Amino acid sequence: MDAVHQVQLGLDTFGDVTVDDDGARVTDAQAIRDTVDQAVLADQVGLHFFGVGEHHRHEFAVSSPEIVLAAAAARTRDIRLGTAVTVLSSDDPVRVYERFATLDAVSGGRAEVILGRGSFIESFPLFGYDLSDYEVLFEEKLELFARLREEKPVTWQGTTRAALRDADVYPKTENGFTAWVGVGGSPESVVRTARYGYGLMLAIIGGAPARFRPYVDLFHRSLDSFGRDRLPIGIHSPGHIADTDEQAWEELYPAMEANRNAIGAERGWPPYSRLQFQHDVGPEGSVYAGSPERVARKIADTVRTLGADRFDLKYSNGTLSHTRMMRSIELYGSVVMPRVAELLHDDAEAPRP
Repeated sequence: MDAVHQVQLGLDTFGDVTVDDDGARVTDAQAIRDTVDQAVLADQVGLHFFGVGEHHRHEFAVSSPEIVLAAAAARTRDIRLGTAVTVLSSDDPVRVYERFATLDAVSGGRAEVILGRGSFIESFPLFGYDLSDYEVLFEEKLELFARLREEKPVTWQGTTRAALRDADVYPKTENGFTAWVGVGGSPESVVRTARYGYGLMLAIIGGAPARFRPYVDLFHRSLDSFGRDRLPIGIHSPGHIADTDEQAWEELYPAMEANRNAIGAERGWPPYSRLQFQHDVGPEGSVYAGSPERVARKIADTVRTLGADRFDLKYSNGTLSHTRMMRSIELYGSVVMPRVAELLHDDAEAPRP
């Protein structure tokens, strides 16, 4: 990546339903209002991106991220606003495009969308989609969305929605908006992302980030084979920042344990443990938790390894409280971001052997 020290830092949240400072579960409505406040702070400390995921289950309050992002747009000035992710498979590409074109307008050109299939399947039966169509739904809708991005009349036919003939979509944007595809580690998904001309957002939520380097290389080769210019690569990983390593770990572990075990019970995962947690926050793990210096060094190492253009910290983790997340955001923007820039700048300035 050229000028690697210019990497952007962003934040992602799923709008987790948290507990308050007394340990009581907050309402869904309060979790949504807290998410908007978190976006405002992220803008104030100079971060580049704020992403809100779409979910349809009780652990997460946000099922309509564009509405939350529009509320954030009214209270922010510079930060880019998008999803993490929009579940395109169970939505309509035309409506998704219209919503994001509208968000782009009200935010003054700051909208982004990260499209994906999501890590949960609740939206499929909820909106009347058959899981047996999992692959074709995403393939066809991703192709149609790519056509809609051209903002010209579209003629298209597939098997998962009604055909379009010279269909024009409104509102038109002033300069278009950035679109990514969230990928969890499928080579086919990487090639498809390049084919349709989207940025690649790697969801690294387990294992060493270095194991994703082959996907980065495949993305570059695929872009070349399709005759496309270079497109951005981003990373999405969980983490938490506090004043010291010990404080961050003690704050994060109980929330992460409860969240992992609740989801793991549905998926047959073994119980989460302190031993696994210590591996995850270590050099070979995918959790960026600790003091600002530790987190900054780990982000810089990952960016070097993968040549990423952006790193998005998934800062919400289960029941981790709003107060603790706000402190994490403050440290991420005011201390971690300049330190990452410094570390990567030092790399660029170091003499070559």
